[in-house]
Amino acid sequence: MFRRMSRLLLSLVMLMTGAVVGVGATAGAAHADSCYTWNRTLSQGSSGSDVTQLQIRVAGWVTSGERLSYDGQYGARTAAAVRKFQAAYGLSADGVAGPATFSKIYALQDADCTPVHFSYAELNKCNSDWSGGAVSAATAKANALKTMWKLEAMRHALGDVPINISSGFRSRACNNAVGGSATSRHLYGDAADLVGSPSLCRLAQQSRTHGFSEILGPGYPGHNDHTHVAFDPSPYWSAPTCGI
Repeated sequence: MFRRMSRLLLSLVMLMTGAVVGVGATAGAAHADSCYTWNRTLSQGSSGSDVTQLQIRVAGWVTSGERLSYDGQYGARTAAAVRKFQAAYGLSADGVAGPATFSKIYALQDADCTPVHFSYAELNKCNSDWSGGAVSAATAKANALKTMWKLEAMRHALGDVPINISSGFRSRACNNAVGGSATSRHLYGDAADLVGSPSLCRLAQQSRTHGFSEILGPGYPGHNDHTHVAFDPSPYWSAPTCGI
C-alpha cells in the first residue's frame, strides 16, 4: 500500500509540474519510472532486448500449460500474451504493444522493475545477495523477477486479491535447513511457495494459466500447507486434492 501511494503521489507531482521522465519519442504520452522505457511500438516480427523486457511482463498471460519464451522474438505466442494482458486491463486487445500497453506496464512496475504488488524481499527471505544457490546470484534474482510478474498476472486474474509468499529463493544452506529437495527450484530463484487466501487449491488451479510449469499442492507429499509454483524445464503438476 505504501509503495502504491508513493507512486500515485509521484504521478500527481509530475502532472502538476509537467515533468515527463524517460519517455522515448515514439512511446506516446505515458511516462516511465527509472526501471525501463520502451521507445518504439512492438508487434509480430519485432526483435530485440525491448521485446525480451516485454515478454518478462506478459509471460503470465498465457493458456493452460503454455510457457512464453524470453527470446526477444515477437512471435505469435508473444502477440497472444499481449492480447490477453490488454484485455485483462481493459485495453484494445490487438496484440500490438504501443503507448497504451506500455503506459499500463509503467503503472504496474516499481523503479526496480518489480511489479507493484511484489518485492525482491518477498522472494528472498534467505540472504541479501542471492548467492549460494544452483545458479549465479544475478540469474537467481532475474528468475525471481520473472516469477513476480507471473504472480502479478495471477493476482489480477483472481480479482486483485493479495497473494502471500512463504518462501522464494534459497541458497543451498537455506534449502538444507528447511529440508528442501536437493533439486529444488528454490535454488534457482524461480519458485515461490504460496499460502493463505485464496485457498491453496484455487492457487494451484489458477497457476496453470499463468506460465508456471511446476505446480505442487495439497495431496502432494509435504505440500498440504502451501502451493508451490515454479518454472521447471521439465513440467510437472501434482495437487491431487485439487484435481491436478
